[in-house]
Amino acid sequence: MFLSHVLREYVKEPVVALDLCAAPGGKSTLALSELPEGSLLMANEVVRQRANILAENIMKWGNPNCIVTNNYAEDFQAFSNCFDLIICDAPCSGEGMFRKDPDSINEWSLANVDTCWRRQRDIVSNIWHTLKEGGIFIYSTCTYNPLEDEENVAWMAKSLGAEVLSCHPLKEWGLTETNTHFYPHRIKGEGFFISVLRKTEQGTRSKEQGARSKKGGAKGKGQKTKIPAELKYWLTESDQFTLFEEQEEFKAFPTVHHDFHQLAKNNLKVIHAGIELAFLKGKNLQPSQSLALSNNLNREAFPTAEVDEQQAIAYLRTEALQLPADTPKGYVLITYHGHPLGFVKNIGNRANNLYPAEWRIRRLS
Repeated sequence: MFLSHVLREYVKEPVVALDLCAAPGGKSTLALSELPEGSLLMANEVVRQRANILAENIMKWGNPNCIVTNNYAEDFQAFSNCFDLIICDAPCSGEGMFRKDPDSINEWSLANVDTCWRRQRDIVSNIWHTLKEGGIFIYSTCTYNPLEDEENVAWMAKSLGAEVLSCHPLKEWGLTETNTHFYPHRIKGEGFFISVLRKTEQGTRSKEQGARSKKGGAKGKGQKTKIPAELKYWLTESDQFTLFEEQEEFKAFPTVHHDFHQLAKNNLKVIHAGIELAFLKGKNLQPSQSLALSNNLNREAFPTAEVDEQQAIAYLRTEALQLPADTPKGYVLITYHGHPLGFVKNIGNRANNLYPAEWRIRRLS
């Protein structure tokens, strides 16, 4: 939540931003809401399973101005001076979780702290060249010790050419001006550390001169597939999107960031970008879950069936639904309190559930 305060203070114009250690997506979705209109966010996660969860949460958020990648920091060689903003919530020893998760105490050790602060510096070193001069770097952990926090920030200032900036918290928040620690006995929440830096020079660890984009275009063979005309009608503001096809799936991405999207596809493992519109089911188009949850879904393009709470839960469990007899056949958008949940294919006697099986609710808490 404090990240929102920092973004409002230091980001006034549209930016290209990177959330480097993004899963499960809390900071990414917050950034998508706070960044000025016209901004683009790349949300990255190195662990594939966590990256899939990140992509799911990004799709559920509905903002198309996002690319989700599954890469290490050192994979960003082709992105020198690309980002105006980098958020690095670095993997840490997790001392801030002691109150919430007692098991984390047993997992803590001095050896792990030593491993973490070294890993954190490696991560920052490998990504620093991608930040533009004058760009903002937000460094955070969920731990308390100075090795992973203050000393790492001091190292960034000395070795990488960074200016440490004030977070300007309100006095009643009980926080310090810079290198802000959140302690559970002083604030409502878990342990957290955050610092804001500005890149003032290239620094001694910049990789700008050696960074080159991989040759060639996006992967794919054969002739380009013709984009079905109806797909533009499925979107609002469709003139602001570039529509394309990948492996029999049709997608849309904001045209203003088309070149950056191509750079990402050529050099990184992109697992989600923009809006997944539809895929071929035989010879027919089936609308995708990403479209159902997108802020740019044209609600007039599909018939709608409003469901109650019990039916909504059944839908999110991927169970078949029984819709009113007058519901049109074909693809129908399911809504609860007016909010889209996803699609079904109504065949008359039942409605086949198209909610992703891997997203289904297994139990209610």
